[in-house]
Amino acid sequence: MKHINRLIKRTPLKFSPNPKRIICRPFNDNEVKIKKIFDLISKMGDEEIEKMDNRLMKEFSWRHRNFNQILADRYREIAPVLPSGVSLSQERKNMLASYFIMEYSIEAAALFNPSIVLHPDQAGLAKGSAQFIMSLRATGEGHISSIEFMSGEVDAQGQLKLEEVSRFATSPAEICVDCENPGTVEIKFDPQTDLSERVIFPVSADESNGIEDVRLVRFEDARKVTYYGTFTAYDGHQIKSKLLETKDFIHFKIHTMNGAAIKDKGMALFPRKINGRYAMISRQDDFNIRIMFSDDILHWEQSKILREPQMPWEFVKSGNIGSPLETDQGWLLLTHGVGAMRKYVISACLLDKNDPTKVISQFKKPLLSPNEDEREGYVPNVVYSCGAMIHRGKLILPYAMSDAVSGFAIADVQTLIKQME
Repeated sequence: MKHINRLIKRTPLKFSPNPKRIICRPFNDNEVKIKKIFDLISKMGDEEIEKMDNRLMKEFSWRHRNFNQILADRYREIAPVLPSGVSLSQERKNMLASYFIMEYSIEAAALFNPSIVLHPDQAGLAKGSAQFIMSLRATGEGHISSIEFMSGEVDAQGQLKLEEVSRFATSPAEICVDCENPGTVEIKFDPQTDLSERVIFPVSADESNGIEDVRLVRFEDARKVTYYGTFTAYDGHQIKSKLLETKDFIHFKIHTMNGAAIKDKGMALFPRKINGRYAMISRQDDFNIRIMFSDDILHWEQSKILREPQMPWEFVKSGNIGSPLETDQGWLLLTHGVGAMRKYVISACLLDKNDPTKVISQFKKPLLSPNEDEREGYVPNVVYSCGAMIHRGKLILPYAMSDAVSGFAIADVQTLIKQME
């Protein structure tokens, strides 16, 4: 058997967290505080308020795409607490709103755990090239995680290029909680914003401590394409499995999944139905890789063990690396394993194409293990990903290195499958 570490090649392309990526968040949201600061501002002269407003704009307006709108939106949120009939100048409204806004660096702690899918727009590319979208987990102050996006291109030879990331980060223009159904959040971004600007920050109470590890999948059903992303919502005490849904990466819906089989992290949806049913790789016991089927994408009742940890490098835990990838020989399922010293590695197995409850073949060794350049970081000794894609017979695997830096690895799919035992 060919040495397994030679089957996959790391690329020099890397991307790191940028603490300059900031959004505005509500701050100091307290009725007593609002009334107190309103009283203090009301006692200040117009000239002093005007100077303060000028300083505010000079210091902060260039850091956000539409700072005036952010101030106006925040003022509308706190206005119901103010005395009835109050009339303020624009400068006083700006200043009052600014005391209840904070900047938040979404990537201050980490940017990691990417997943990747084909971009919905493939127009205007060179022959053999494809555009892709990546989701990433961004983590800032308080270890609160949000969702970010990047785009890039892979050419016919497998060469990768990332699009420039905007200097701005923006929150949704519209947010509606429980609009469609209880447990559903609908968000819309300004279509004029760049994809890399759009940040999905926790909205509901069950996400208050983070949105973790989105596993994107391009799902086809009767030739209709929908992008789904399974993720974990965390409120600081317990987790929930949720499903992100979009067709254009502008308008998103977030649904809560339910059922007896929705118990743990790491859900990964197959990219199409299997024998007329939705299929999902899952983990219900923090140990084994499981598989489950359902007629309802949001409701899952039963699961069965697909694969148990067998090798020393996965004795602690095993799970998926995103959604299974369809090949002529079967479903290529990338996996992660946790072994001694909490070391995370990536490997793979092959599932039967018509009956993915059957494992056809697998690697007995890790496919990717943290090397000396990858083992130091926010969480040492970890390589991890939330999803890969196949392009012209090449596996394109974005992965995080110790939750500090992310990059790519590439492998020939047929060579991988032939080398499995």
